[in-house]
Amino acid sequence: MGLNYIWDLVIRAKRAGIAQKDIQFQAAKVYSPYMELSHEAINAKTVDKTVEVNPYYRFDDIFRDLFDVNYSDDAELRHTLFDIIIHLLAEIDLSQGMNKREYHIRFVLRDLEAGLFGSRVQENIRLFTKEEREIIAGNILRLYETGEAVYLLKDTMRKIFSHSTIYANCEEKDELLIYVGQSESETAQAKLALIKDIFLPVRFHTEIYWRNHFGILDVEETMQIDSVALY
Repeated sequence: MGLNYIWDLVIRAKRAGIAQKDIQFQAAKVYSPYMELSHEAINAKTVDKTVEVNPYYRFDDIFRDLFDVNYSDDAELRHTLFDIIIHLLAEIDLSQGMNKREYHIRFVLRDLEAGLFGSRVQENIRLFTKEEREIIAGNILRLYETGEAVYLLKDTMRKIFSHSTIYANCEEKDELLIYVGQSESETAQAKLALIKDIFLPVRFHTEIYWRNHFGILDVEETMQIDSVALY
C-alpha cells in the first residue's frame, strides 16, 4: 500500500519498530505538487529514517517563507526547525485521526506495560504484536463495560490463537476446556497465561489441550486415532 501523508509513514514506522523520534524529516528538493511525501517514500516497502517531505502540499501557510529561494542564510537552523515542525504536525495528524475509544485503548496499553495488571502480565505483554496488544486492550475495555468475562476470554483466544475453541462444562463444576489448536511452546504458554490472568473468572477451573483435541462423540474430526487427548 502506497504512502502519501506523514501520518501514514509514522504509523508504518511504529509497526516496523522505528520510533518517531528516530525519523528525520527534510524538505524535498524535487517533489510532485500532488504528493506530500517524495516518490521514494511513497513506493518504499520499508521506512527510511530520513524522509523527504513536500512542505507545500498541505502546509504552504507554514513553510512558504522558511525556504524562500532568495534567502540562503541560517540553512542548518531552518532545516532543524523544519524537522521539529513536521514532527509536531505528524503528532497532530495522529491525534486528530483517533477517536475516544482509541485514546482509552492507549491508556489501557500503558497500564499493562507499567505493571498495573501484575508483574506477570507486564512481562508477558511484550510477547504480543502491536495488533494483538490492541485486541487485548480493547477487550479489557469491553470487560469493564459489560462484565462478560467468559465471552471475552473466548473472543480474545480466537483472535490470538485462530484455531482455538473453548467449551464450558458447568453441569457439575465451573470448568472451561480450552483447545488451543497449535503446538505447545514457551511463548504460547506465556500468551495463554496472560489471557487467563486478565479474562478468566476466579471461580473457573481450566483444562488445556494444545495440538490434540479431546474426543467428542459424533464429531468425526475430534475422534481421529492417535490424535485424541484424554479428558
